[in-house]
Amino acid sequence: MKILIAGGGTGGHVFPGIAVAEELRDHHPGVEVVFVGGKKGLEAQAVPEAGFRLRTLATSGFARRRPWRWPWAALVNAYGFFQAIWIVSSERPQAVLGTGGYVSGPVSVAARLLGCPLLLQEQNSIPGLTNRWLARIASEVHLSFLEARRYFPKRDHLKVTGNPVRAYILSGERDQALHEFKLDGTRPTLFIFGGSLGAKRINAAALDALRRLKGRFDVQCILQTGREDHDSVAAAVTSEQLPATVLPFVRKMHLAYAAADLVVCRAGAMTLAEIAVCGRPSILIPYPYAAHDHQRVNASNLADRGAAVMIDESELTGERLAQEIAHLLADRQVLSRMSANARLFARPDAAARLARSLVSWAEGHHGREASEEPVEEGHV
Repeated sequence: MKILIAGGGTGGHVFPGIAVAEELRDHHPGVEVVFVGGKKGLEAQAVPEAGFRLRTLATSGFARRRPWRWPWAALVNAYGFFQAIWIVSSERPQAVLGTGGYVSGPVSVAARLLGCPLLLQEQNSIPGLTNRWLARIASEVHLSFLEARRYFPKRDHLKVTGNPVRAYILSGERDQALHEFKLDGTRPTLFIFGGSLGAKRINAAALDALRRLKGRFDVQCILQTGREDHDSVAAAVTSEQLPATVLPFVRKMHLAYAAADLVVCRAGAMTLAEIAVCGRPSILIPYPYAAHDHQRVNASNLADRGAAVMIDESELTGERLAQEIAHLLADRQVLSRMSANARLFARPDAAARLARSLVSWAEGHHGREASEEPVEEGHV
């Protein structure tokens, strides 16, 4: 049996697919997983590192601020569509999973044209336009947020499954984490990051917050800056003797979560799924330019449930961030409640449920053995 997983560009589209692929590899012997992605996206490195075969095709985004490049993008994507047809016809999968990104569209359409069951995984509370359109032809659509249901006129094939998280995220041990990041086990630890590429506003606010907390609040920090800001932030931390371990990119995320008493981050769906399953209290700073402002809606889901504090980027300053950090770390009961509320939001079995559904469709059972929850009014 062969299953094709299409998606890429960002971690939010790549890592859910890898989580499902690892579940299939570990618990469904005889299933071969093949990924389809772009040559330049995160998948080009992450998929082979996870031990899966990757096939690539040409894609191009339609930059909103560069309309003069749209004709070229259209040509590239047309070529990519024919590549998608060739890949699906040559691989002959029994089921296809689309996890989002530009690659997901042409592969999903090719799968349906060739009569292959198509399942979609939507990470965000406000679905992207591609998944909204593809949902019309999909066999099943798996949602991470119940709130996303309103964007799909057809609802009998919607399932609330959650966002698949790789099993290793839960494997971190605190003692190992403290050693890895050279931290003091007696001091509370922050984990601050702005996504895989970093975020200038978060980096600047984090530096200012650490300056304000120094000497007043005994705290230490793991700070992921992204490559562009790493040298300048690291230099400032060293010269001012701020209590932070500065890294351009944290590869051992499971250890960073294990070390953290409080997480400060963006509100991408994948990040929220990880901090929820790890039960980490958080301060969320939604990326204000995300499509349809979906990160704000994502963050509200945790904030409204008492699992997080949300700060709009327009209100983000070092002073505000320092105040929130000091307030939360000073009250262990509040942190404990936030941690418990985060775990209530988590769906740690999302990868397993999606894997079962894929196998069920591949075997011709039309998802009947998957046991995912259908979307119902009032279900949370």
